[in-house]
Amino acid sequence: MSTIDPKIDALVPAWLYLPDISERWGVVITEVRDMVRNRTLLAVRRGENNSLQVPADFIEDDGPVKHLVGTLTVLRDCGFSDQEILEWMFTEDPSLPGSPIQALRENRGTEVKRRAQAMAL
Repeated sequence: MSTIDPKIDALVPAWLYLPDISERWGVVITEVRDMVRNRTLLAVRRGENNSLQVPADFIEDDGPVKHLVGTLTVLRDCGFSDQEILEWMFTEDPSLPGSPIQALRENRGTEVKRRAQAMAL
């Protein structure tokens, strides 16, 4: 959990507060906070209140986007910081095509994880 760099903040089109995510998923807020603490969901501090927020593109109606948790794990295992993960996830990749988060939302998780693993080499 860190404060976000303005350059990276500009890459992410929309953000959600943790209480909004818990309401959307129908779970108590502590479950969402635990996901952030356990690093299965990426949140950064931003805005006037310096509150924890998650990129809206990471969230679906019933949980995190499919393959997001595995992708975050691979990137963290590669030594990426939260800032670097956000930059990578939201930057266009002509080989996908689109951004990695866009590919995950289109259920192309294998392609995304393969690229993430390749960066570790």
